Amino acid sequence: MHYKDIIKKIIEIMPKNCEVTKIEPEGLSMVIYIKNIKAFYEKDSLIKELATSIKKKVTIRSDSSVLLPIEDSKKVIESLVPADAGVKKITFVPEMSEVHIESLKSGLVIGKGGSLLKEIMLRTGWAPVVIRAPTMPSVTLRGVRKINVVGAAERKKFLVDIGKKICQPSPTSDWIRIVALGGFKEVGRSCLLVQTQNSKVLIDVGVNTSTSDTSKAYPYLNMLGFSMKSLDAVVISHSHMDHMGFLPYLFAYDYQGPVYCTPPTRDLMVLLQQDYINLCKKSLNIEPLYSKKDIQNELKHIIPVNYGEVVDITPEIKMTLYNAGHILGSASVHLHIGEGAHNLVYTGDMKFGFTRLFDPANTRFPRVETLLIESTYGGRNDMTINRFDSEKRLTDIIEKTISRGGKVLIPVFAVGRSQEIMLVLEEYARRHPDFQVPIYIDGMVLEASAIHTAYPEYLREQLQRRILSDRSPFENPLIKVAKGTDKGEIVNGEPAVILAPSGMLAGGPSLEYLKLMADNEKNTIIFVGYQSSLSLGHKIQTGIREVPLLGDDGKTKLLKINMQVETAEGFSGHSDRAQLMAYLRNLRPTPERIITMHGDMNKTEDFARSAGMMLRKESRAMADLEATRLR
Repeated sequence: MHYKDIIKKIIEIMPKNCEVTKIEPEGLSMVIYIKNIKAFYEKDSLIKELATSIKKKVTIRSDSSVLLPIEDSKKVIESLVPADAGVKKITFVPEMSEVHIESLKSGLVIGKGGSLLKEIMLRTGWAPVVIRAPTMPSVTLRGVRKINVVGAAERKKFLVDIGKKICQPSPTSDWIRIVALGGFKEVGRSCLLVQTQNSKVLIDVGVNTSTSDTSKAYPYLNMLGFSMKSLDAVVISHSHMDHMGFLPYLFAYDYQGPVYCTPPTRDLMVLLQQDYINLCKKSLNIEPLYSKKDIQNELKHIIPVNYGEVVDITPEIKMTLYNAGHILGSASVHLHIGEGAHNLVYTGDMKFGFTRLFDPANTRFPRVETLLIESTYGGRNDMTINRFDSEKRLTDIIEKTISRGGKVLIPVFAVGRSQEIMLVLEEYARRHPDFQVPIYIDGMVLEASAIHTAYPEYLREQLQRRILSDRSPFENPLIKVAKGTDKGEIVNGEPAVILAPSGMLAGGPSLEYLKLMADNEKNTIIFVGYQSSLSLGHKIQTGIREVPLLGDDGKTKLLKINMQVETAEGFSGHSDRAQLMAYLRNLRPTPERIITMHGDMNKTEDFARSAGMMLRKESRAMADLEATRLR
């Protein structure tokens, strides 16, 4: 339906005494500006009636002429919100007629059934938007939220333009195809094009940070056959660099369209992309692909979408994001193309098994004809050990190292594995009061953990309750921030556990600690995550005891690995072979076609054969630069 027709329908439904002054599409929502808020609230079912009629999200805002002055409104809000709600900040956004209330206990601000929000809007006119404040300080969150407020006028114009493009009659396409542009029969630089006659959507656009070979590092966007400007949308499944690290490059080269992802993916994405720039300059001595200005431009174009929210991303494609269980905010992407012409699910990286952070990946979809599924551990022999045994092995190695006076280095991905390991160690410390070993977190681990506390609704229920009741495990007294502390002091001090990125020793604090700790045979390095075949971590893990490293003077030197090298499996955010097969057995409905991706060549092919035999459906492994017609 054209947005002008939607506006006519809204006018027909809206009571005259609401005094509608303006209606416009704004991103994924139709925004209605009115003068009489009280009249609108007199009919409780009005929002539901509007949304059902136009099949879009509806947002109600006050006309600017009836807004209470900001200072007076702030006093009203402060008088209404309970003192124990932990309000950290109140920010007014006149361009949107909104007031953003950042609070530690957002439920108290909302009130029972949203009654408090209703009262705020009735008394001030400002539409309240409640934002969860992190329990730990976060520079990233502060920056992201500031940009969205400071650039509100520019962002509003962008959202209105996007809303008008999306609100068009759904065209009919004779064909639908997918093109593998990265991350197929390999791990790294994930990128998929979903294309019809009328729509072009990219899902993920990653960079392989474990290689310096540019032919293997970046997705094959030069093979698109059209300019970036003609892309309708980009969807990001989650915030790891191999799925979103190339995104700012698109904005450096003419893409000005929307990016869809979950809110925590947006925040973590900015954190990791900025770190990538620093890593390139400081550790890798290479010029980064993009600048912080490109990241800021990217941020202005992100439209966050929550799990389960059905949204139009082109006139003929509806998208829904579902929990993938991999890292905070990670999503499996469901695309409904045309009027039921085809349904596609792209799992992204997913975990269908127990973790302390998240529920297992979602397996229920409205429809699915084609499934694209990750195969990182899809090989026949990729079976991880029992999670209880994994945790026991990890803590046993730590205890043995500490008992001989050594330090433990655990290279971790800042997002996901670091928080998982922190929860394991925090639980162990609670059950074993004698374990009083400091756990140092370095690099981006603190920032990433703070962002986790801002989105408790994306975590397992037990963890949610702990964070919301001021018992966050990430703030256990044993967990100490290494920032500002000399690494040499930590390495030469008392026995300790050190969690530091990067997880594959590609640079960052983990590499610096390795240089300081490698010579001491009392120390231990424990690998708890995936190590790509080209990474330094993989070389050390597989037995190489002399590794070449670039020194500060620009010369290559050999680093001798005398420390103990251990691996504690079972903490991966990816599903192993058994979990992948269980995911397929539990998937409803059963797809007609299965395409494997995100895994080494032999693993994607092996898993495709097994999946096809089990489900008795068409199944194969696509390779980079292959195209498959779905309809």
